[in-house]
Amino acid sequence: MDRPQLADFLRRRREALQPEDVGLARGARRRTSGLRREEVALLASMSTDYYSRLEQQRGPQPSESMLAAIARALRLTQDERDHLFRLAGHTAPARSFRSDHVSPALLRVLDRLDTPAQVVTDLAETLAQNPQAVALVGDQSRFTGLERSMFYRWFTDPAGTRAIHPPEEHDRLTRTYVGSLRIAMARHPDDERGRAVVEMLLATSPEFAARWEEHDVSARPSDQRKVFLHPQVGRIALQCQTLVSESEAQALLVYTATPGSEDAEKLRLLDVVGAQQFAAPPADGVWDDAPLSG
Repeated sequence: MDRPQLADFLRRRREALQPEDVGLARGARRRTSGLRREEVALLASMSTDYYSRLEQQRGPQPSESMLAAIARALRLTQDERDHLFRLAGHTAPARSFRSDHVSPALLRVLDRLDTPAQVVTDLAETLAQNPQAVALVGDQSRFTGLERSMFYRWFTDPAGTRAIHPPEEHDRLTRTYVGSLRIAMARHPDDERGRAVVEMLLATSPEFAARWEEHDVSARPSDQRKVFLHPQVGRIALQCQTLVSESEAQALLVYTATPGSEDAEKLRLLDVVGAQQFAAPPADGVWDDAPLSG
């Protein structure tokens, strides 16, 4: 681990970023050149003290997960990310068509949106969400293993995953997700992550196996209407637009509502509601007005 070079690289990359580059307000009395240390720590979901010690050449060797979080916070390119890993004494992650390193171009767009949006892989693994997306669908970046794929969770945890959509939407979404997984696997048939998802679903979900057998790829998710059941703002219908990265392995999903509509008002209320834990809808399909606990 090269502490002096690591500290210098982190400081220079932090100072090269402006608050508006990462979706933060500049403020009236800013004196710092670029981002503050506490802002980088906030973006990387770590303590300010931990990040500060890295820049002061006195921190412990950061883990690979910590480095990945810092790389996202500093909007590093893949070359810069690899350099960061090597300075910290780690082998740079192997490069492949699908990476957990979020495209800086997609992150720049995400930072500037004031509507729910998230970056996902072609296996529906959530890599980044803005606060509005967390408020709408919950924190989907917390999952590990095969459960990182929403395609996988849709079939293995239907009670939890499908509860945020009304029952009449489930069949259409099922066809869309299976078709999207088919397309991803056809594009890269030797991908181990995708193959593991498909093989496990074929072994454990008769519903998925039946849909997979149909070989239907007609339902494309590029521009579609999605209806959500939110525990506090109720039923909300949104349009989902998709911005695909150059590699086609990542996409930015953006949810919008027709201006002036009731759905647009509910979308605005999400900023007030904040992130909530989701519960299954009641038997009558009507959410009461009581806030969720916890």
